[in-house]
Amino acid sequence: MSPRTAAKPRRRAKPGLALVGHGVSQGIAIGPAHVVESGRVDVPKYTLEPGAVGAEHARFAEAVAKSQTQIKKLRAKSKDLPASAAEELGYLLDAHELMLTGSRLVCGVEKRVAEQSINAEAAVSDELHVITQAFAAMNDTYLAGRVQDVRDVGARLLRNLTKTKPYRAFSQLPAGTIIIAEELTPADTVLMDPRLIAGFVTALGGAEDHTAIMARSLGLPAVTGVPGLTGRVQSGVTVIVDGGTGRVVINPTQRRLAAYRAKQAELTKLARRRARLRHVPAVTRDGVRITLQSNLEMPAEIESAQQGGAEGIGLLRTEFQFMNRPDLPTEDEQYRQLFTIVAGMNGRPVTIRTIDVGNDKIASLPGAELPPSSNPALGMRAIRLSLRFRELLDTQLAAILRAGAHGPVRILLPMITNPVEVLQVREAIDRVVRRLARKRVPMAEPLPPVGAMIEIPGAALAADNLARVCDFFSIGTNDLTMYTLAIDRGDDQVAHLYNPLHPSVLRLIQFTTASALRGSIPVAVCGELAGDSRYTALLLGLGIRELSMAPSNLPKVKQRIRGLDLAEATRRALTIMEQNDSAMIAVLLDDFNALA
Repeated sequence: MSPRTAAKPRRRAKPGLALVGHGVSQGIAIGPAHVVESGRVDVPKYTLEPGAVGAEHARFAEAVAKSQTQIKKLRAKSKDLPASAAEELGYLLDAHELMLTGSRLVCGVEKRVAEQSINAEAAVSDELHVITQAFAAMNDTYLAGRVQDVRDVGARLLRNLTKTKPYRAFSQLPAGTIIIAEELTPADTVLMDPRLIAGFVTALGGAEDHTAIMARSLGLPAVTGVPGLTGRVQSGVTVIVDGGTGRVVINPTQRRLAAYRAKQAELTKLARRRARLRHVPAVTRDGVRITLQSNLEMPAEIESAQQGGAEGIGLLRTEFQFMNRPDLPTEDEQYRQLFTIVAGMNGRPVTIRTIDVGNDKIASLPGAELPPSSNPALGMRAIRLSLRFRELLDTQLAAILRAGAHGPVRILLPMITNPVEVLQVREAIDRVVRRLARKRVPMAEPLPPVGAMIEIPGAALAADNLARVCDFFSIGTNDLTMYTLAIDRGDDQVAHLYNPLHPSVLRLIQFTTASALRGSIPVAVCGELAGDSRYTALLLGLGIRELSMAPSNLPKVKQRIRGLDLAEATRRALTIMEQNDSAMIAVLLDDFNALA
């Protein structure tokens, strides 16, 4: 019996059972559960008869063609979604279509069928395993989250090869339904009418995958990665979804239900108040102006950034241009995508980070192949990779310079450790400028500022020297914390030790900020600390005047800024920096926030 139809033993949840996962889309939803059974497909594996490889290739090609047709139908259906969600899904479906045309996945399956004489389903399963393992090893939550795209395409191919029918049906559900599933794909969200679906909960998934992004675009409270979810919920049972805290309450008591309804009403009022702040400047009570910008993962989020009142893009990750393709993007391809973003920001600045992945995570590079790194987080990646393969760097710089002809841009360099790396990039920019000038290609004028990501302790400690060759700093608090404390947040055994309030992390932020101020260059924070209003007073008290965050966090951080007295925040920050205990730092910070 297929896992899709097999009856699973269910454990009846006791009243008020609370589970915790990743809150990926803010808000509270309360309603009856609709449990979706797993859509996994049984994957047969067998050796082909002699001479059957050609027929198997034809069968796989038929499955690919059918998958492409299904994606076209999804694209047509997506036009009924809200504009931001439709645009987000459009970029996703573009990526899925690309993976079905000569990609590593398709070529890998064809090669396995030919060389191993195995059936197409087994070849898809094996190739998916290899690709997803490579993605999972990435030391970047956003890029690691893209593994879900590959899984989605692979699952679609498997369903078509095995002739398994689609298993999602959300159109006949009552209003206010909470979807409970082991896993949902972004394509599943196309079938979710926000007028009927109040929110969803999944046992798998993370904050950086496309399903989470779609939830935010649709405005659906969502929690993913909930341990123990499977088998604990029955259809029809009332469920509370708190997308802010990641808490899911099954069969709540009347007392808890009333408390969450009150919280839900309060959040609605708060959202209305914050929405009115969109066109209001982020100014403290004592008159200090703070710049609030948005981090951008992909072009589809421009609308969200604008709606949140972002004054620019403080961090544009460019890795989306390189993923899910068998070759490197050309200069023209990169330029067109960057042009869309720069032009879409209507004159507001865009800070473009050069590619921040390892050599094993993108298509083959020009020049000699590099051996795999035993520790990718510390190996040939980011600016090291770009400087090693100058064609990669020059092509990306040319695209950025050309996009800069349509609006202000800045160039941000990841994983910088010393001034020499910055100077080498500046030489590359000069070289590219001369080439574009000879061809009379329009480009940024004046040339874009060049800045360094401060995300490695060595860079923070060398900030005085870096300030002499950089036009600005951007502090990546996620990686800075990880490298300082030697902790991988993706490792469950040590993730609890990850603490951005550790005195050593705060001192590195303080030292970097002071170095930037002495060097008279701007300094921003673009890590998770920037988007958490709990830390706003501390960052501003340390001298930060520019914050960049996910678009959804802009209103609440702006509200916190407008309620702050910066002079008092500075005094409190100095008191905090005298502490040696992160627990005491947290208490002092929370006490100050409680006074707001």
